[in-house]
Amino acid sequence: MNKLFTTLAVGVLTLSSVVAYAADASCSTVRMADPGWSDIAATNATAGFLLDGMGYKTKIDTLAVPIAYGGLKDGQLDVFLGNWMPAQQAFYDKFIATGDVTQYAKNLEGTEFTLAVPDYVYDAGVHNFADLNRFADKFHKKIYGIGSGAPANASIQEIIKKNEFELGDWKLVESSEQAMLAEVQRNVKKAEFVVFLGWTPHPMNVQVKGMHYLKGGEKYFGDTGSVYTVTRKGYADACPNVAKLLSNLVFTQDMENSIMQTVVDKKVSNTEAVKAWLKANPAVLDKWLSGVKTVDDKDALPAVKAKL
Repeated sequence: MNKLFTTLAVGVLTLSSVVAYAADASCSTVRMADPGWSDIAATNATAGFLLDGMGYKTKIDTLAVPIAYGGLKDGQLDVFLGNWMPAQQAFYDKFIATGDVTQYAKNLEGTEFTLAVPDYVYDAGVHNFADLNRFADKFHKKIYGIGSGAPANASIQEIIKKNEFELGDWKLVESSEQAMLAEVQRNVKKAEFVVFLGWTPHPMNVQVKGMHYLKGGEKYFGDTGSVYTVTRKGYADACPNVAKLLSNLVFTQDMENSIMQTVVDKKVSNTEAVKAWLKANPAVLDKWLSGVKTVDDKDALPAVKAKL
């Protein structure tokens, strides 16, 4: 009887392992979103490099933020590493608080995300949102934002709609991150006034000489914030091994800035920049890959290190 019980127990454990492996193997392609932001391109590349070493594939779609959340809700996407809070409070309320999307893990803290100006504009007296309209003519009553649908753009539009800070007759100029920064650089070269959406981590903090973040917009953008990893509902249960990696995957501002700056300075891909950073900082892999397996249930750490 004891022998039979032992045999049955082993069989159950073996079957459980097979079922668990099969469930996670069905998650062998991880579908992710990129809103076209440099920081998320860097973190997606980091996750992608790790997943590749673990034997998984990644599929990254470039999508506006509202479409990304809709994709997570509908099960068309698995993971989004760019839930910036409190800037995305409206999306939190619509998708996460309702339980349609899961806010899974904090991956970065101490962020800034608000309007910014170059040093000569700051030196002229623009330190606060309330200072902008005093120089309306110099700014041509324009605020440069990022892509249409971005939560920060919605906040700027709300400020304009409500005539907060006397900005009711100003215009939000929406464009890609790259186009926005190109416009900022053109104005900086001519020492013309410009106000734009800025955030950290990002190479713009080095590229835009003497960049300053404005105070006064905390109601809309918060003071400092955090970035979270969000997933489709039930993803952690369906894909526990990938979910373990995502729970371990915590970044630093120095890391993200370094990777993004390498992409800009050396004209390399995000994946190449990530690989270079990991070669110089291999110890981070011990924490990121703790308790994580490859897709065929082996220890992930040596498999990923072999890719460096």
